[in-house]
Amino acid sequence: ISTEDLMERLHSKYQQKPWTETLKLVHFCMQKPLGQPASPDGPLRSCMEKIQRTLNARSLFCVTNSLESLSKQKGLNAYVSPSGTTCYISSNMFYIEVQLEKDGRVVDVKLAHLGEAPVVCDDLVQHLRMNNYDAFGKILEHLSHLYKTPGNSEMKAKTYLALEALEKDLYSMALLGRTQDVNRVTEVLHGKVGHLVPRTGGTPMNIEFYISPYQVLEAELNPGSQVCGTKAVVTVEGTDTLHKLSLSPLLVHSQAGEDGNPAFWPLTDELSIELSAFFVLKFDQPIPMSSSTIEEIQRLTGMLELVLRLRIQITGLKLAPLFELIVQSTLQEKCNEDMSTPKSCFFVSLPDCPKHCYFINWSSEKSDLAGALVTKIPFSHPKCVPGVIEILRHQVAYNSLISSCVSEKHVNEDDSEVLYFEVTPHKNSSFSVFFLHPRKENLACVVIDVITSREVQCCLHLNPQDPTLNSSDDFIARAVKRCMSIPVAMRAIFRRAAKVEADS
Repeated sequence: ISTEDLMERLHSKYQQKPWTETLKLVHFCMQKPLGQPASPDGPLRSCMEKIQRTLNARSLFCVTNSLESLSKQKGLNAYVSPSGTTCYISSNMFYIEVQLEKDGRVVDVKLAHLGEAPVVCDDLVQHLRMNNYDAFGKILEHLSHLYKTPGNSEMKAKTYLALEALEKDLYSMALLGRTQDVNRVTEVLHGKVGHLVPRTGGTPMNIEFYISPYQVLEAELNPGSQVCGTKAVVTVEGTDTLHKLSLSPLLVHSQAGEDGNPAFWPLTDELSIELSAFFVLKFDQPIPMSSSTIEEIQRLTGMLELVLRLRIQITGLKLAPLFELIVQSTLQEKCNEDMSTPKSCFFVSLPDCPKHCYFINWSSEKSDLAGALVTKIPFSHPKCVPGVIEILRHQVAYNSLISSCVSEKHVNEDDSEVLYFEVTPHKNSSFSVFFLHPRKENLACVVIDVITSREVQCCLHLNPQDPTLNSSDDFIARAVKRCMSIPVAMRAIFRRAAKVEADS
């Protein structure tokens, strides 16, 4: 039977039935499937979601039915009050109360953790009023994962108390030395814990710790736009080993240590408890990190789990050249490309400049130039966070320079003039950019060393007999820092060289 005939039969069969009866039938089939267990990713559930999302008319039944279905997908319990105007979503550790009007409009959403009074959650209210069930479902997932730690309900509740204490310490650190007129970008790039957004309802605390110059420019040109840099979510996860976590804030307010860093109370037995859990900074997208950066973070946090995961990746042949990981991550983010075929040659177009071709050479056997994709960083004490944030800024700044040479164009589509460059890792956080001298047949080279996320050193190397390019090391370093883009910096060098040639 053809698809058209099948759809015509279905249309004829159900055209006299209201949507409410059809939804009830599908919902009944989802709860009692014939001959096979319910599958979260099955075609029946997918069909149900499509029906719900394509409904134009909102009703009380549609909203409560959607909430029940979504709750069961996330492994939570759902119950609708006899009046039909209140839906409860619950687990052993928390519950959400959704209050509705008789026409299905969301009035309020409250969240209550075990032993706490319910609190109104504006973020959950907005998601439901905008019919954004995907975002609402992600918050349900986060709340469920918050309590996926070993132990009984009492131990899980203490793990939640430890997370609350950590959040208070991080928020207090964010306020230390902060002026009233400080803007978000300054906090992101220079704040001890970046730009911190406290946890609100079901949305976890997040830290924005790096933003590129192009993103800053975009935010300046488009006031009110939501330009987001690199973020980490602050949460807690279960583990097989015990870690001593504080149940109350440890930061000594208005006091700094001898090194100028925040001072903390000692982690005594009265203030802490051993739990099968640790805190984590979790990233939305894995960050390529060099093995030396990972070891530095491990030394700072004292968490052996991160190194163990790295060793597992090494033995599982997951370790790769850092440049390759950066290229793959950039292509996936910019172009959403299939990474089955590695690519290393890219064409970059810039205004008022010949096209650039960048060959990224990642074939290096040096161990300090290898890396791994890191999705989260475990730690057990709030004092580790400022140091970890600074290390992350450094790594992401380095990655952004390499990724500036990556584009979706792998083939030159026209016969226009092309300038060729080769980007090669050097050591630690430095790399070299080789190119042909604009006026001679010899190679020139710029060595770029990323000292910190805010400091870059550059050194131009030429054949002693070749003409000058009229670009000092300080000029190149300022060009790189201003834009954090290799192609833009190379364009500046070639423009100066062209001016010297024109003057001569």
